[in-house]
Amino acid sequence: MTQSSSSYATQSSASANESPSPSPSPGWLDRYFNVSRRGSSVKTEVLAGIATFLAGMYIIVVNPAILSDAGIPFSAALSATVVISFLSSLAMGLYARNPILVAPGMGMNALFTYTLVLGAGLSWEVALGCVFWSGVMFAILAMFNVREAIIEAIPPSLRYAITCGIGLFITFIGLKNAGFIVANPATLVSLGNLDPSLVTFFIGLVATAVMVIRGYNGALILGIAVTTLLAAPMGRLWGEDVLVAWNGLAALPDFSAVWKVDILGALKVAYLPFIFVMLFTNFFDALSCFMALSESANLKDANGNPRNLKRSMTVDAFASMIAAPLGTSAAQTFIESGAGVAQGGRTGLTAVVIALLFLPFLFLSPLLSLVPGIATAPALVLVGLFMMAPVTRIDWSRFEEAFPAFLAIILMPLTYSITLGIAFGFMSFVLIKLALGKFSEIKPAMWVSAVLAGVMLVTAQ
Repeated sequence: MTQSSSSYATQSSASANESPSPSPSPGWLDRYFNVSRRGSSVKTEVLAGIATFLAGMYIIVVNPAILSDAGIPFSAALSATVVISFLSSLAMGLYARNPILVAPGMGMNALFTYTLVLGAGLSWEVALGCVFWSGVMFAILAMFNVREAIIEAIPPSLRYAITCGIGLFITFIGLKNAGFIVANPATLVSLGNLDPSLVTFFIGLVATAVMVIRGYNGALILGIAVTTLLAAPMGRLWGEDVLVAWNGLAALPDFSAVWKVDILGALKVAYLPFIFVMLFTNFFDALSCFMALSESANLKDANGNPRNLKRSMTVDAFASMIAAPLGTSAAQTFIESGAGVAQGGRTGLTAVVIALLFLPFLFLSPLLSLVPGIATAPALVLVGLFMMAPVTRIDWSRFEEAFPAFLAIILMPLTYSITLGIAFGFMSFVLIKLALGKFSEIKPAMWVSAVLAGVMLVTAQ
C-alpha cells in the first residue's frame, strides 16, 4: 500500500469541488461510465489515467525488488506485478467504475518478504499460499460487507496512524536497501559507510524530492531513472561493485512463478497464524488506503460513504486472491490514484486507461532490471514521506486518542512489522477506553478487532 504526496492530496480536494467542464463523449463510453454525468470527458479521463500511472508505475520496479529478497526471480515478480496490476485495475474500472489504481501494495510486499519469508522462514511458495487463503477469507468478508462495519468502528486517530506507521516502515526499508542505515551491535542501527553508493543514493533522493516539490507527474519514476544513471559508472569509474549492467532492451515475459503457489502446503496448522496475519494486515492496509483516497478525492455516495464501496472492496479482495497464483504479494488500492483525480478523473474509464498502460512493461523486463536497489530506495523513502501527511490530523492534545495512535505509528518500523503496530494500536485503544469507563466509545467491530489482534499476537509467537 502507498500514499501520494500532500500536493496530490491538496489538488485532489480542490478538483473534487471544481469539476471540469464536460465535453461530448462517445455514446457507449458515456453511458457505461457515466462520463458526462460525472462532469468529465473522455479526454479528461485518459489524461487522468496517464497521471495516475506515472505516479504509481514505480511499483513495476519496486515490487520485484522487494519480492526478489524473498527468493522470487526479479523478472518473474515483474511480470506478475504487471499482470495483476492490469487485471485488477481493469476490474476496478469496468466493475466498480471508480478511477482507482489497484496493484501490489507496498505494505503487503514488505510483510510477505520481511515477516513471512525472511522473518518466519517460510518458503516463498508457501508464503504465496498464505496470501491465497488470506485472499479467500478477504473475499468472503468483502461479500458480506464486513468492511463497512470496520470503517465505522475504527476511530479517526487510528486510521491516520495506520497510514503514517506504514509510511515510516517503508521509509526504513528504503534507507536499509540503500545502505544508509546498517546494523550495529552496539546501537542496533547506525549510519552506513559514506561510499560512492551511499553518495549516489543521497543525490538521487534529493533530485527526486526536488521533482516532487516542483509537481512533476511521475516524479518517483523519474527519480528512479536519474539515480540509475548516476549509478551506471559505479564499478567502472569509481567504486568497487558494478551496480548497472546491460542485459538487453526487451524480452518475453517471465511466468516462471505462475502457479508456484503452495495452496495445500499453506493449510498446515502451523501456518494458520500467518494466514491470519496476512488477512489482518491486508484488510486494514487496504481499508486505510481506500478511506484516505475516498476522503481526499470526495469519491462518496449520497450518504457520505465511499462510492461503490462494496464493489470496490470486492475487486480489492479478489485481486488479493489471484495475486498469489500469479507469483506476487497481494494487490490493493493505491493512494496515488489521487494524482488522476487531481487531473479531473471521475469514472472507471480512468482505471481502464491505467490498466492498459501497464501491459507494454511485460516485455521490458531486461530494461527495468537495470535498476539497482539504490535507485528504488529514494522512491521508498518518499512514499513514506507522502504517507505521513495524516499525522497532522491526529488530535495530539487528547492523550487517550494520541497514545494508541503513537504506538501504532512507532511500533511498525521499530518492530519491523506492520501487523504488530496495528495490533498494539487497537488493543491499547480498547484497554484505555475500558480503564476510563468509556465503554460506549468502543464499537462492536472494534471489540472484535482488538480481540483478534490479541489472538494473532499469541498464536504468531
